[in-house]
Amino acid sequence: EGYLEKMILRARHVEVQLLGDSHGGLYHLYERDCTVQRRNQKVVERAPAPYLTPEQRAEVCELALRIGRAVGYQNAGTVEFLMDMDSQQFYFIEVNPRVQVEHTVTEEVTGIDIVQSQILIAEGATLAEATGVAAQSDVHLNGHALQCRVTTEDPLNSFIPDYGRITAYRSATGNGIRLDGGTAYSGGVITRYYDSLLVKVTAHAQTPEKAIARMDRALREFRVRGVATNIEFVINLLKHPTFLDDTYTTKFIDTTPDLFAFRKRRDRATKLLVYLADITVNGHPETAGRPLPPAEARIPMPP
Repeated sequence: EGYLEKMILRARHVEVQLLGDSHGGLYHLYERDCTVQRRNQKVVERAPAPYLTPEQRAEVCELALRIGRAVGYQNAGTVEFLMDMDSQQFYFIEVNPRVQVEHTVTEEVTGIDIVQSQILIAEGATLAEATGVAAQSDVHLNGHALQCRVTTEDPLNSFIPDYGRITAYRSATGNGIRLDGGTAYSGGVITRYYDSLLVKVTAHAQTPEKAIARMDRALREFRVRGVATNIEFVINLLKHPTFLDDTYTTKFIDTTPDLFAFRKRRDRATKLLVYLADITVNGHPETAGRPLPPAEARIPMPP
């Protein structure tokens, strides 16, 4: 029992993406790192896991394949493991027989459309027909990707979900940035009855450092007004030394109070617009009681 408690405090969360068809074919699409969590809910996901050696990557992918072969797994699924940071051993947690929210990072580094593939497989296609990849040996990793979830939660208030109308919304764009959104648009109403996820932001680059920098730039471009978001918290997380040197654990957020040391955005543009609207309608307070200028403008005299 003592070892289990210690391992949980020193654990990483690694999951392997599987695709299987009804003809006995089974591929792994390599692994994802889902260690950065809050209340067991993932906050940042990465592919591939930047701290694994090639030998460890081959080991965990083979473990997932063994489970998939044992049950004749078909379609998309995820095999999840805990990795003990001290012993470097993998421990099986569960199999998720569905497409995960974080499938986007796997799609970015493998070039395989997981959603489309599982639909074609369900129609009877082989893995090669569904993915365009002839064999497992042809599935290759290209660069590094990470995904952040932008939510209407207030990190400075115990991550309580916020709700209301989005008065202004501007998202990021640019090379290597992928957005998977739903309710995020100007005028959209966020209710208390559904998930607080606004948009998934995925950044892809050739190195982990460049992918993190690209994600940081994208998050800073976001403008969401009317509801609280976790954007500043995630920006703060991405530049933390523990995250950058890959020594974080599943308890990283719970045990790192300086992640919450950030200032809320001042929203100067909205304040300026409110001020201009007030002056336009109600007049400037310093001009109250003064005579108004002539209603008729002088005729301009051209040179």
